[in-house]
Amino acid sequence: MGAIPAREVRATAAAPAAAITVDNLTKRYPVGATSLTALDGVSFDVRDRELVAIVGPSGCGKSTLLKILTGLTAPSAGETRVGGRVTTGPRRDIGAVFQAPLLFPWRTVIENVMLPADVQRLDRAASLRRARDLIDLVGLGEFVDRYPNELSGGMQQRVAIARALVHDPAILLMDEPFGALDAMTRERMNLELKRLWRESHKSILFITHSIPEAVFLASRVVVMTPRPGRVADVVEIDLPSDRGLEAMNAPEFGAYVGRIRAHFGAVGGLD
Repeated sequence: MGAIPAREVRATAAAPAAAITVDNLTKRYPVGATSLTALDGVSFDVRDRELVAIVGPSGCGKSTLLKILTGLTAPSAGETRVGGRVTTGPRRDIGAVFQAPLLFPWRTVIENVMLPADVQRLDRAASLRRARDLIDLVGLGEFVDRYPNELSGGMQQRVAIARALVHDPAILLMDEPFGALDAMTRERMNLELKRLWRESHKSILFITHSIPEAVFLASRVVVMTPRPGRVADVVEIDLPSDRGLEAMNAPEFGAYVGRIRAHFGAVGGLD
């Protein structure tokens, strides 16, 4: 394997402002007379217009972290900040995509994408234009009037991504969005996400079990320990931002995967 380029990962005065800041975050759940610690002193950030991946084993608190960032649950200690403001409840400047697309079967593609705009009572004409632009952006322009049962799994996930962006959030949170897809569709969706990220200029936090997927997508990978979840490493990926699938064959790519995999002590862990 090739050597990982030496590179200090430090904030400087010239560094872009953080879109997301996770500061000494701890979350405990009551279990009878005791408690279970899901997250323990987690700290990292996501810079403006950056795509950061979080990788770790099941039960390490990745989904709990997402719930705290979206304001659906409160931390036991520490805090999260989005755009410099502390998260104290659900926020409209965040879009979320989950492993299951969660589309309404009775709504067409355009109607599903429009859902956040309808709920937030945004200007309908402007939202419709944006929804159609996003549907075109994810390659589904010919399917605006189709229903979810007429779409493949990958196409449904594209609808979910467009829906998460229709209200123009600054941040996109993605929790194992491609985990249920077959390998070939997952690769295509990874390429689609990279293109969407470059064109939309959003800050994205992407949660995955797959180490190669994390290295392929992200500019930095946050490595979590088994429960209680802590940050074991933050790996800066010094590869071209517009890398294609052929990058996975490069020695440098393999070196990053090997460095992350070593944290879990398993040859095939997390893939």
